[in-house]
Amino acid sequence: MAETRTGPRVGLFVTCLVDLYRPTVGFSAVKLLEDAGCTVAVPAGQTCCGQPAFNSGDRADAAALARQTIAAFEGFDHVVVPSGSCAGMIRVHYPELLADDPAWAHRARHLSARTHELVSFLVDVLGVTGVAARYPDAVTYHDSCSGLRELGIKAQPRALLASVDGLELRELPGAEVCCGFGGTFCVKYPEISNRMVEDKAADIAATGAGTVLAGDMGCLLNIAGKLSRQGSPVKVRHVAEVLSGLAGDVPAIGETGR
Repeated sequence: MAETRTGPRVGLFVTCLVDLYRPTVGFSAVKLLEDAGCTVAVPAGQTCCGQPAFNSGDRADAAALARQTIAAFEGFDHVVVPSGSCAGMIRVHYPELLADDPAWAHRARHLSARTHELVSFLVDVLGVTGVAARYPDAVTYHDSCSGLRELGIKAQPRALLASVDGLELRELPGAEVCCGFGGTFCVKYPEISNRMVEDKAADIAATGAGTVLAGDMGCLLNIAGKLSRQGSPVKVRHVAEVLSGLAGDVPAIGETGR
C-alpha cells in the first residue's frame, strides 16, 4: 500500500544557484521536509526569483519573474526555499514590487505569507527540534545577510545543528558580517568584496573548525572560492546537507567532483 502523508503540501523553490551548482542542497531540502511529514513538489514552471534584476534596478523584468513564480506556486500550503536571500525576495519584496498591480498585488501578498526559508520553516512552523544525522567535525556558521536581517534567521540553524551527532559548533567571530558576495555587489565593487571575503576567511581560520556552513549558496560559493585560492583545508557546505545526513555522499563545495 502506498504511504499516505497527512502533513502540509510544500512547494520547493530550488533557486538558480542550487539548480546550477549544488543540486544536493535541493535533495537535502526534500529529505528534511519529507522526514518532517511534508508532501513535497518541485513545480517545473519555476526559474529565477528575480532578485538580480530587482537589485540592479530592473523592476520590469523583476516583476515579470515575480508573476511567473507566483503562478507556479499557487495551490501549496507553504513554499520553502533553501536560501535566505531568495526567500527574502519572495516574502519581503514581491508585495512591494507588485503593490501597484491590481491583478497581482493580492496574489503577491498571499505567496509572501506562505513562503519560508528552509531551516526557519522546520523550526518555527513545523516545530522540529532535532534531526537524525551525524557529522563528526568541528563546524562554524556564517549568518547570511538576507536571512539574518530580512527573515530573522539566527537561532534556528544552531538549534538543529546541536542535535547532529558528532558535531561541535564553534561560533564564528563576525558571524553576522557580510562575506562580500552581496549578489551584484561583488561584480560592481570587486576590490571591496575581495577584502570582505578575506576577512571572513581569516575569521573562519581563527575558529579552527574543519567545516564552515551557511544557508545561502551565494555566500558559500564566495567563501569556498577564497578558501580554495588560499589553499585552506576547511570544507564548505550548505547547512541542509549536514542536517539531512547527505553531506557524506558528496564532496564539499569547491572540491573536485562537487
